[in-house]
Amino acid sequence: MRGRAIKLSVPRRLVCDLMRFSIGIPRVTVQRQMNLDPLQKARLSQSNKPSWTVLFLKGYALLCRETPELRRAYVKLPWPQLYEYPESVASIAHEREYEGERVVLLSKIKCPERRAIPELAASIDDARSRPVTEIKEFRRALKIARAPGPIRWLLMWLGLNIGSRRAHYFGTFQLSVYSGLGAESLNPLTPLTTLFNYGRIAQDGTVTVRIHYDHRVMDGANVARALERFEAILNGEVADEVSSQEHGAAVPAAAL
Repeated sequence: MRGRAIKLSVPRRLVCDLMRFSIGIPRVTVQRQMNLDPLQKARLSQSNKPSWTVLFLKGYALLCRETPELRRAYVKLPWPQLYEYPESVASIAHEREYEGERVVLLSKIKCPERRAIPELAASIDDARSRPVTEIKEFRRALKIARAPGPIRWLLMWLGLNIGSRRAHYFGTFQLSVYSGLGAESLNPLTPLTTLFNYGRIAQDGTVTVRIHYDHRVMDGANVARALERFEAILNGEVADEVSSQEHGAAVPAAAL
């Protein structure tokens, strides 16, 4: 049967290159069924409800702050070793339209653990709404994707294996979620140490949360304990911050 050949677009080449460096990583998944009823109640009490993406991002960043293994990466230069970062850099996958095609592009947020929830929300909304060519990370990634294959692969290999530069170009962890579309990704690939995602949040606050991790960096028991702590952070520190923001927003209104 004769079909037609379709040339790889620039964004599709970018995804192919990321998969090239992701496919060889010994990635394992650990999941936990969480009950986020306290966080859900705090969120529903808001007049301007923060997105679940923002809440999970803040919670995972706080988890990484107290869990050094989640801030480590396996690098090959100058020899195979683990490299630990003092802070996190979140890499967030966005579906955008570029030159008539729906594409996936990654934005980064430095030190999300130190940012307030409204600030994180503004950063994510910015990456989702501004023109693609106005966002530095998107523009740089598309520029590299236009280069010949050997040059792209060399730049990516160096960026992933020079510890001091890796977080700057790629981040320390990735968030990629489809639950808003009613679907879940069971085996996502990334060149980073961890990628976390979650399913649909039920009315009673239950949700399945997964951490996909590089087995060269940590072991499953570490991740299982991290997921337990993740649930406590979401229902504790994150829920408290959500509640306090509503209270803080009401003070100026009352003063008027």
